[in-house]
Parts: sequence; structure tokens; C-alpha cells
Amino acid sequence: MKDKINEMHPVFYGSTTVGERGQVVIPAEARRDMDITPSTKLLVMSGPHKNLLILAKAEYLTAFMANITDMLNQLKEQV
Repeated sequence: MKDKINEMHPVFYGSTTVGERGQVVIPAEARRDMDITPSTKLLVMSGPHKNLLILAKAEYLTAFMANITDMLNQLKEQV
């Protein structure tokens, strides 16, 4: 149960600096916890007011969108 609660709260992994070529380093602990390997595809999005940068695993968002689409189709059939 404790692991499920911890999954719902943000974790601070440290800070990083944008290099001259626009690159950042994702802290090792974050890569380990989120299973980010050199071949992992990440989507980069802005948050509200362009003050938040969001990195999300492409595979997660693809599955999430498929689930949302299925739920919307089921709802459409019921209406």
C-alpha cells in the first residue's frame, strides 16, 4: 500500500542545467526509478503558462490515449 501512495506523489530528484546545445541530464535515480534507458522515447510538452516542462514516456502516453479512446467509445455506445 505504501508503494501505491508514494507513486501518486511527485519526487524531487535534484536539478540539472541546460547545456549550450540545449541538452539536459536526467538524474540517474530518476532514470532508474522510471526505467529510462538510452533507447527510451520521451515526449516533451509544456505545462500551464509555459512555466513547466513535462517529459513523458511515449509508450505510457500511447497506452493512456488508447484507454481513453476505448472509454469514450463505450460511453458513446451507452448514450
